[in-house]
Amino acid sequence: MTVKELLYAALLTSLALLIPLAFQGWLQVVIPPFSATLASHLPTMLAMTISPWTAALVGVGSSLGFFVTLGPVVALRAATHILFGVAGAWLYAKKQRLWPALLVSLPIHALGESLVVLPFGFSLRHALLVIGAGTALHHLADAAITAAVFRALNRAGINLSLHGKGPISHL
Repeated sequence: MTVKELLYAALLTSLALLIPLAFQGWLQVVIPPFSATLASHLPTMLAMTISPWTAALVGVGSSLGFFVTLGPVVALRAATHILFGVAGAWLYAKKQRLWPALLVSLPIHALGESLVVLPFGFSLRHALLVIGAGTALHHLADAAITAAVFRALNRAGINLSLHGKGPISHL
């Protein structure tokens, strides 16, 4: 891991911790047993453009933030950020395009969140239909926010890529 990766991981992890702490009850949607905090995937999704290690570290930070604010079930759901973040980062590194990485990581994310709630007494129906479908919609909403932020960062000359190829003009 390079110093640049570690720096970006620290900055994005602080954002991943801040989002559930600062937006608790404000940018949250709760449809029991599902809950979602708008933009909570932004740090992990941005980390995907840096490296798999960065995405993994930010996913861990996201899990910790949700553990503190919403407890172990939501923290375990947030731990899926590690999986979909690493998968998306790997694809991004291969293709250098954000949207394909975000879309390919969506089923990993939705299925992962569905599966981790099963040991906590959730029915298969609630796990797949409510948690899985809700996560997929939340993933798409946060992907759109991430794409907008990514584009704005690139236009401002901030290149998150470790490949040194300058701002990436396509998503």
